[in-house]
Amino acid sequence: MSVPMISATNLGIRFRRSKSRRRSFKDLFAGRTRRSRPGEFWAFRNLNFTVHAGEAIGVVGRNGQGKSTLLKLVAGVILPDEGGVEVAAGVAPLIEITGGFVNDLSVRDNVYLTAGLHGMTKAEINARYDEIIDFAEIRDFVDTPYKHLSSGMKVRIAFSVIAQLDEPIMLVDEVLAVGDKAFREKCYRRIDEMLRGGRTLFFVSHNERDLRRFCTRGLYLDKGALQMDGPIGEVLDRYNADYITPKS
Repeated sequence: MSVPMISATNLGIRFRRSKSRRRSFKDLFAGRTRRSRPGEFWAFRNLNFTVHAGEAIGVVGRNGQGKSTLLKLVAGVILPDEGGVEVAAGVAPLIEITGGFVNDLSVRDNVYLTAGLHGMTKAEINARYDEIIDFAEIRDFVDTPYKHLSSGMKVRIAFSVIAQLDEPIMLVDEVLAVGDKAFREKCYRRIDEMLRGGRTLFFVSHNERDLRRFCTRGLYLDKGALQMDGPIGEVLDRYNADYITPKS
């Protein structure tokens, strides 16, 4: 078996439904795990799984079941309330298209800023700048403020930057659903190349065809827990049986 790249142990995270919150005097003296917290809910608890180098994992589940939250935990964007997740190598996150981009800066300046925030040196960005811009098909807009780009153009430049990172782990949320079909296929071919090069992929999508194309293994999140961890086809069949296939 290859080297573990991501290891989750008893992983859990909770959120608050509203800003208002009441707690009793007794609640203040209760242990952390036993406190009742009105207005809060667990997105999921007790998640345990390991991802090895070169695996392509599809995260499956309905809206609101914590799929994107799980990617953010792996990326280190948010911290868990219980357990932990260990990541053995750097990640290239394509989670939120606005992450790291500044509205009032030009596309050119945003390329340098965002790539730099992800660890690329100025010399590396200089060497790859033309490839980033050409892949995004956005050369006529390099001096345009980022805020004036369409959603599809923002996805183009974001993916182009992230795809240039050399990090072993790539996190992809559903942002590629935005934009035209031709560019989406171009991105998918790039993902195929990275997988052939041994990258590890964590992929969130509601598109079953895309999940079957890229992923060999699936994690099925539902009702605050990991319901199934197995081959992607079997995981999708289980999910479809639970929610998609009409009950007779």
